[in-house]
Amino acid sequence: MVAVHIPAGLIAVISGAGAMLAEKGSPTHRRRGLTYLVALAVVWLSGLGLVITRWPRFPHLLALALMAGGLASAGYAARHRPRPTLHLVCMGASYIAMLTAFYVDNGPKLPLWNRLPPVAFWLLPSLIGIPMIVRGVRRRVRPEAVRSHSSSAGWDDAPR
Repeated sequence: MVAVHIPAGLIAVISGAGAMLAEKGSPTHRRRGLTYLVALAVVWLSGLGLVITRWPRFPHLLALALMAGGLASAGYAARHRPRPTLHLVCMGASYIAMLTAFYVDNGPKLPLWNRLPPVAFWLLPSLIGIPMIVRGVRRRVRPEAVRSHSSSAGWDDAPR
């Protein structure tokens, strides 16, 4: 299972980053997003198998796998909504959950990373990924909605 899990994880990381960097809705974004989803499904299935064969040592990895798979499924289901916010948030959060599982499991074995406290493996993917998701959502919000919301709330961050 490890021989399948590792390459699928690498493909998921690369294709997920590629989908995030591609123009939203473009053929490249859709192709890389589908590759991410398929690779994540393989990572999810092989990861579940690894957790089961090593039970009860890794219940936290089971929880992260369920989060990553569930969020990716919800994000995929939301891809055709008029406003893609739910798609963006769920797919981004699934990527964060996948990376968190990787770092929690492998961080203590990686050079330089092994000098970090264990809590860093849990927090760093979210500390980096959540602001990126927020930025992506803010960029996708219609300018009229931002203007009306910012003027009523007193915020001064509306696009000009």
